[in-house]
Amino acid sequence: MPNAPRHDFSGRLSELLARFNMKTKLKNIPGLPLPSPRWYPLLGAMAGFLFILLFIGGAGQNARARMSIPHDEWLNAELHPAVTTTRRIRRATLRNGDHAVAALQRLGFSINDAHRMITAANASYHLKNIRAGHIFKRIDTPEGTDFYYNIDADQLLHLHRNPDQNDWHANVDKLPVNVRQRIASGVISGSLFGSAERAGLDQRTTMNLVNIFAWDIDFARDIRSGDSFKVIYEERFDDAGRILGSTILAARFVNQGRTYQAVRYQLTDGRVDYFTPTGKSLRKAYLKAPVKFSRISSRFTLHRKHPILGYTRAHRGVDYAAPMGTPIHAIGDGHIIFKGWRGGYGRFILIRHTNRLHETAYGHMSRYARGIRRGQFVKQGQIIGYVGMSGLATGPHLHFEFRVRGRAVNPLTIKHPPARPIARAERDRFMQQTAPLLSQLKQPQTEIIWG
Repeated sequence: MPNAPRHDFSGRLSELLARFNMKTKLKNIPGLPLPSPRWYPLLGAMAGFLFILLFIGGAGQNARARMSIPHDEWLNAELHPAVTTTRRIRRATLRNGDHAVAALQRLGFSINDAHRMITAANASYHLKNIRAGHIFKRIDTPEGTDFYYNIDADQLLHLHRNPDQNDWHANVDKLPVNVRQRIASGVISGSLFGSAERAGLDQRTTMNLVNIFAWDIDFARDIRSGDSFKVIYEERFDDAGRILGSTILAARFVNQGRTYQAVRYQLTDGRVDYFTPTGKSLRKAYLKAPVKFSRISSRFTLHRKHPILGYTRAHRGVDYAAPMGTPIHAIGDGHIIFKGWRGGYGRFILIRHTNRLHETAYGHMSRYARGIRRGQFVKQGQIIGYVGMSGLATGPHLHFEFRVRGRAVNPLTIKHPPARPIARAERDRFMQQTAPLLSQLKQPQTEIIWG
């Protein structure tokens, strides 16, 4: 039976050839009228067309015979369900002034869920410490609900809840971090930030560079065009290539022809700090300036005409002109002995330092830093307030005073002794570990080393 179509096609072809032979024989019979030769091309085309139709018809029947499949077989195949996995991801970016409950609600959690999550997380991380710009992420799958928050560059808070359960389980995961070493150098033309950016440094690394040399260089008044820098630093990034942070390993800064060098070193007791190539600590009792990246608008003098009062009187401090809201840092460790409004100084803070001989005063603040109160101990470099123009001031600036035994002296001329140098017993270890970095600082070319 399956060969029937093939036999039918052969029969038609034989019939066509027979007719053609008959016509050839009739051509030789005398008196029989035949078509004119001009019709031969047309007849040939018609015969060819007929031959093609017969061939396609036969082949189609043959193909249908070979591809026939029982109806039940293909019907069952259509009914097999596709294998799919349901996975829904939602994100919420934290805003200024945001609190955890509001951000969790934007992810679709109820208030009760949000409080249960915060309680569960407390053993690992307090969600009251979230920061603007960070992201809350929620992932729903058939296996349950997961919540993620990047605490910092190295840690990830992870909460999980199984399906149809109210209890959350929290833990802090260690993030995989990749590290590469980079070297950047440049000459200052214009601003330090602009020059550092052209050299490939991001703002965080530039700020770290400023902090390292803050005891020796006043970046508000000492920087000049033509100064230069070179930085060797480690850059940390995640698997997606996002930069997580950086650590300066060694740096050189040439300021007005004077060269300053720093190298990072971990002491045997675990503390990490920056030292000169000979092992002297860069850290000193006081910072050179309480405000970074500003300019001095008025210096210490005993005879200055007051811009508002109009008469001449002593100006027993230094005025740092800076944009409104610029952070103000305590230049040394000490206790706040006064915080409040003090006449023409406006919002004012007075710090008595740990040696109890020195005091520093900070005036004209726009506001105080959060948590700052009288009697509080503050650390060197801690933000205590923000630049403003409270009291008698014609523009935003910080009035800064340095007092020795209660008497104001010129802050710009004070020499501060450094902290303790590398101990003699540790000097060989220090020299051995820092030698490769100091050697790289001496190399004149700028290069990038990928690790």
